[in-house]
Amino acid sequence: MARRRDAVVRRGLRHVLRSIVEQPGMFTLAVVASSLYGAMTVASAYVIGEITDRVLLPSFADGATTTAALALASLAIIGVALLKIVGIVGRRLFAGIMSYRLQADYRRRVTGQYLRLPLSWHQRHPTGQLLSNANSDVEASWFFVAPLPFACGALVMIAITVVVLFLTDPLLALVGLVVFPLVFVANIVYSQVMSPRMQRAQQLRAEVSEIAHESFDAALVVKTLGREAAETERFGARAEELRDGLVAVGRVRGLFDPMMEALPNLGTLVVLLIGAGRVADGSTDAGELVAIAYLFTLLVLPIRAIGWVLADLPRALAGFDRVTPVLDATGETPYGPDAAPAGTGGAGLDVSGVGFTFAGVDRPTLDGVTFDVPAGTTVAVVGPTGSGKSTLAGLLVRLVDPTDGHVLLDGVDLRGLREGEVSTTAAFVAQGAFLFDDTVRGNVTLGAPFGDDEVWAALRVAAADDFVAALPEGLDTRVGERGASLSGGQRQRLALARAVVRRPRLLVLDDATSAVDPAVEARILDALRDSDTPATVVVIAYRQATIALADEVVWLEQGRALARGTHDELLAEVPGYAALVRAYSQAEVPA
Repeated sequence: MARRRDAVVRRGLRHVLRSIVEQPGMFTLAVVASSLYGAMTVASAYVIGEITDRVLLPSFADGATTTAALALASLAIIGVALLKIVGIVGRRLFAGIMSYRLQADYRRRVTGQYLRLPLSWHQRHPTGQLLSNANSDVEASWFFVAPLPFACGALVMIAITVVVLFLTDPLLALVGLVVFPLVFVANIVYSQVMSPRMQRAQQLRAEVSEIAHESFDAALVVKTLGREAAETERFGARAEELRDGLVAVGRVRGLFDPMMEALPNLGTLVVLLIGAGRVADGSTDAGELVAIAYLFTLLVLPIRAIGWVLADLPRALAGFDRVTPVLDATGETPYGPDAAPAGTGGAGLDVSGVGFTFAGVDRPTLDGVTFDVPAGTTVAVVGPTGSGKSTLAGLLVRLVDPTDGHVLLDGVDLRGLREGEVSTTAAFVAQGAFLFDDTVRGNVTLGAPFGDDEVWAALRVAAADDFVAALPEGLDTRVGERGASLSGGQRQRLALARAVVRRPRLLVLDDATSAVDPAVEARILDALRDSDTPATVVVIAYRQATIALADEVVWLEQGRALARGTHDELLAEVPGYAALVRAYSQAEVPA
């Protein structure tokens, strides 16, 4: 148990040091301001003691005082108060800047890491948890920073106070300072008891966020299948666990805060009891007792400031323990030194012996897949469900890297390209089209400097120009969250226009026109083929009409490329291909 307590204390001190090292300038300014406040607080006790001895007691004895004495006393009090105000403002300002800078910096680090890590890493971590890591966990990690400079300045204040106390009356100082070992022991016990409770609370925050995110994302399923009550119950159960966890945290803190408040006051009470006797026997005078008692009352605030930091450290450690695995995660996509192959029009694609196996899965999803796509041609990849088509599509634009083999673009391995080069050469359009809550223009350009003429040209290729022109504000029409105001086919066509406007040399469509009727789909593929600089197109397809428009077809089955040829050739030579295509064709025939 003692070892665990020491570990919590050591980790807490290292975390405090980490915050200081990362923001030394703001911390120094905040501590200087806090030290000024502490020094002036102690000085105010000295001023009050001096005023008691030199102004108040003589005035009581003589029955009168002078204007000069009162003015001098007032100036001393006002001067000390003004310097205290400067210290308070500086402490809070610089401590706040330090805290928010750390939070902003770590949010950038976490989100930057999210962008660097491969898609496979994201698939293993729930979205709600990732949101919690970047938001509440980062905030919790640095929540203690706001009172930290005050606590450090409080140490200066305590040191000055202790010196003054011993110079004034060593016996009373020794009696009063017995409280400090008790404060230290209370903080150690508190940190040990609070740490597991705060870790549990932070985990429950992430789980509540995860459930809420799932429910929002699955709103259509929840509504159409009448699962509102079940989802409410699922969310409510976890929210109640979070409530109970936070109540447990509150109980511990509710005991700790009054204890930290009471200990210095008990010290002051003991000092007054003993000091009264010493004044009575002439060992000390009333002014010194007043100064000592006042100094002990002042110690309440610095001890509380230290307590605030120690009280927040368990929560900070719990939050940082959840952020650290993200920052330390490995597997980010490595990049090479090469630029993307230069040229216009389609790029030659060569898939050589490609294999891919998901982590934790014994059977490979792709195994030795080999085919090539001549520049400017269209190849359809066809196969039954689970044959690895979508995985292959992701490999072609380097969403993931192959376990074996190579994907070459104009003879250059995608893994050898510099960061950002793949996205300038290849574009990917998935079946599930995602649109932002933005205008049509914003969803097509995504902030890139494309002119309206280029946007309209891309919309024409994607067969989206007619419905966009009919929208109330044309390109300036907002489409709603996830494109809620548009149909599925319209969302797919805007997603396709988003890819086309970038003039990719390789365009990969993963069943990206499944919600579009066959006539419109044929128009889209013809437009892609007939453009001035036709891209190389790889399309994951099911419809016979789509497949028939491709120059060649690759038949994928159980992760292997088992056949290649024209649609008619495979229809005649590959029974599995013929059965699949005819099954889809029959399903599309209206009853």
